[in-house]
Amino acid sequence: MSIKISRGPLKSKPARVVIYGPEGIGKSTFAAQFPSPIFIDTEGSTDLMDVARFEKPTSWEMLLAEVEAVKHDAANDPPTIKTLVIDTADWMERLCESYVCKKYAKDGIEDFSYGKGYVYVKEEFGKVLDTLTEINQRGVNIVITAHCLIRKFELPNETGAFDRYELKLGGKAGNQTVALVKEWADMVLFANYKEIVTKVNGKNKVQGGRRVMYASHAPTWDAKNRYGLPDEMPFDYQQIEKYIPDNASVTPSDAPQEPQKQKREETTDTEEKSAQATNQDDQKDDTKQSRDGVDERVLKIIDQEGYTLDELSRFAKESNCMPGYVPVNKMPKAFIDQVILGQWPKVKSFMSDKGIHLEDSLVVPF
Repeated sequence: MSIKISRGPLKSKPARVVIYGPEGIGKSTFAAQFPSPIFIDTEGSTDLMDVARFEKPTSWEMLLAEVEAVKHDAANDPPTIKTLVIDTADWMERLCESYVCKKYAKDGIEDFSYGKGYVYVKEEFGKVLDTLTEINQRGVNIVITAHCLIRKFELPNETGAFDRYELKLGGKAGNQTVALVKEWADMVLFANYKEIVTKVNGKNKVQGGRRVMYASHAPTWDAKNRYGLPDEMPFDYQQIEKYIPDNASVTPSDAPQEPQKQKREETTDTEEKSAQATNQDDQKDDTKQSRDGVDERVLKIIDQEGYTLDELSRFAKESNCMPGYVPVNKMPKAFIDQVILGQWPKVKSFMSDKGIHLEDSLVVPF
């Protein structure tokens, strides 16, 4: 077994960013300025924004399927998706808690004894963060937004408590999700309105209100960064833009390029165009989409009702459930279970409305 050792900063390492703050401050708008973002919008905050988004996840399984779709796209070189935005983490946590309660037949997360429910939520959340790390390592920026709340905080070696802003994750002390998210991120930015309380005629008056973001920890909020950012900045994407790569390479700056990559660069334009044309032909011709590895339940239903694998791939693409044309045997199991099989009547209706499948089409024998 060979062990590789590299030295120096990674060249254009893709970013892992957490942005949190009060509702309405502009977290989604800020995230939309990252390179070519696609949103997993858990709360509908992008409904009035012109951004690419998956269908709003209504279950934990559906959210996992959308993350897996991005992971599948990230296998491309380079990925077509440059930034994945999960908006927001606290609504994502609600889906996770509902999934855990359903899995263990509990009415609520507090019904678990000894705080085990929060441990299960932490484990499920950790698995998603592991998948996001895999996607990130393949050159995709990851952005997670969250709301904030004010909690009482008391230092272990001091008396008295004080208020501080924290991510709105986990309402109980036993919940460890918030710690996982902060540890995972390279940059935790706290966005807030900067207000100053002054005395006017003996009464306290609030002045100011401009939007700022904090990139360093303080007694009254959580924040961090690994880029040497100023402690306080205007809440403007341009302040961090130079640290956000566009389809980053994670190769160390002083490491030699692999021979396989060098060979790929030497491929002629003609060969590349030929390969692209072949791929497009494969996607258009259902006879070339392999049935190997396709769920038997899917094969049974399309054979019985006269549908094709190509039509299912086109449905997934045109409904924005997948980032592109994905063969059925490459689709995540959760997507097959929750969407294709779980919502088959709606899938058929969509394909009929979009002209993907025509029920009464006639075959002309010439």
